[in-house]
Amino acid sequence: MICTVTKSELNRSTFRTVFDFGDREVAHWFPGHMAKGLKQMRATVKNVDCILEVHDNIPVSGRNPLFQESLDVRPHLLVLNKMDLADLSAKNRILKQLQRDGVKNILFTDCLSQRDENVKKLVPMVIDLIQSNPRFHREEDTNFCLMVIGVPNVGKSSLINALRRTNLKKGRASKVGGEPGITKAVLTRIQVCERPIIHLLDTPGVLPPKIPSLETGMKLALCGTILDHLVGEDVIADYLLFSLNRLEKYSYVERYGLGEPTDDIQQVLKHIAVKLGKTQRVKAITGVGNITITVPNYPAAAYDFIRAFRKGELGQVILD
Repeated sequence: MICTVTKSELNRSTFRTVFDFGDREVAHWFPGHMAKGLKQMRATVKNVDCILEVHDNIPVSGRNPLFQESLDVRPHLLVLNKMDLADLSAKNRILKQLQRDGVKNILFTDCLSQRDENVKKLVPMVIDLIQSNPRFHREEDTNFCLMVIGVPNVGKSSLINALRRTNLKKGRASKVGGEPGITKAVLTRIQVCERPIIHLLDTPGVLPPKIPSLETGMKLALCGTILDHLVGEDVIADYLLFSLNRLEKYSYVERYGLGEPTDDIQQVLKHIAVKLGKTQRVKAITGVGNITITVPNYPAAAYDFIRAFRKGELGQVILD
């Protein structure tokens, strides 16, 4: 249910306008398979006809600049996935910003949907891109080879499975998961089309070895690109509340029975814990000895708050 609270009904003067990171540091998550993956992508790009870069609802700040620096030597299609979770009223603004950054070919998709019409457009778009660019030593090859790249957990495997489902009428070939780092194999070759024959090279999600800013890092963490425990679910939940209020997305109010929007993450997590029965028993020291009391389970509440956002249950959002 979408909250109908309007801006005029709120006293937002006490809401934060900037997020206080304090002395926090967003962990730089760059495991060995990421470094190995990027190295092999660079070595293999000469055999690739087109690059498919997949991203989600942080389509500008969350992209890995290393992709543009080392892999953008072939026709390039940016696939903005998970658009069922995105606020498409910002679509034109995002398109203009990406075009200013030199991104010309963009496709919006929802690869988990069984009837996403845009998935059907991908192969014709790719063929047009390939045929309008020189293929150098691959001119005589009638088969096409694509490389799918992206940061973790943006839906690369879901895109591959959607292409197979659409063009081959076959089941999934890539494992799909809700946590970053599911795909660790480097350059797995998967057929996704018969006419013409098209293979995709699946790759692991790769983050830049140094995330450019805390703000970008928090957006990546909020979207599940960085493992939650590396940042802290309490911090991610607080940044989520800050982001929802800033974007005037107040559906969390009705979902958790808050009565009105708030900028206090402890208040939100307490309501979530009470509403969902997420409590824990702890020992407390009192003047008459140790007693066991029941308190809200704040980590479990934070987990539910974050997962609800990632499932689109708190409204459609583009964080950029």
